[in-house]
Amino acid sequence: MAFLWLLSCFALVGATFGCGVPAIHPVLAGLSRIVNGEDAVPGSWPWQVSLQDNTGFHFCGGSLISEDWVVTAAHCGVTTSDVVVAGEFDQHSDNENIQVLKIAKVFKNPKFSMLTVRNDITLLKLAKPAVFSDTVSAVCLPSADDDFPAGTLCATTGWGKTKYNALTTPAKLQQAALPIVSSADCKAYWGSKITDVMICAGASGVSSCMGDSGGPLVCQKNGAWTLAGIVSWGSNVCSTSTPAVYSRVTALIPWVQATLAAN
Repeated sequence: MAFLWLLSCFALVGATFGCGVPAIHPVLAGLSRIVNGEDAVPGSWPWQVSLQDNTGFHFCGGSLISEDWVVTAAHCGVTTSDVVVAGEFDQHSDNENIQVLKIAKVFKNPKFSMLTVRNDITLLKLAKPAVFSDTVSAVCLPSADDDFPAGTLCATTGWGKTKYNALTTPAKLQQAALPIVSSADCKAYWGSKITDVMICAGASGVSSCMGDSGGPLVCQKNGAWTLAGIVSWGSNVCSTSTPAVYSRVTALIPWVQATLAAN
């Protein structure tokens, strides 16, 4: 039933470049996979970016939150020598109207811990603004008091591995619908590793995997896709029966807003 609701919400989206409203409608076939993924509709997740090193290797995902800013995971270790690629769908295609954007400044959350993977968020200030279009636009940020309750069907996207032992990552952007998992249920899997700055999703036959890190977990709020989580960590074999763990954006939004305001 929730899935029918999700599809009906697509009728609400228009062709403007307001946050969280793709000009090209996403189509989710159901609870399929990133591990067990399906190709996205090209351009339908216009905030999704690929973070690439100077050889063109994709190492993490990220999300445009405005023309000037991208949010990703702190553990991705992004530097100003990396680039943000916006408007991409097929990484093997030379025919796409992509934007390769230089990074002016990297703002890693000062409370990030690689040991506990708490506060796993980094903001990237672009050297020049992205040009918004049908295939490049921003996701909405939640407010600190937004709630994404257990069972809410959300979506995650990325070019991460489709099997944990795969030697290569998929060329085409993958998507999956997956439910939010309660903190209590998530702690049943992961114990005290789960803290208030994390949100869990999946354990439903789908999972994020290596290469998806930093990418979005988006849920619909009032007809617009809103960034609930940032792909952070999970099963080292990308188990589809174990919840994947995402940075909880509502808990980190005060830091995001303060960083944006100061820069």
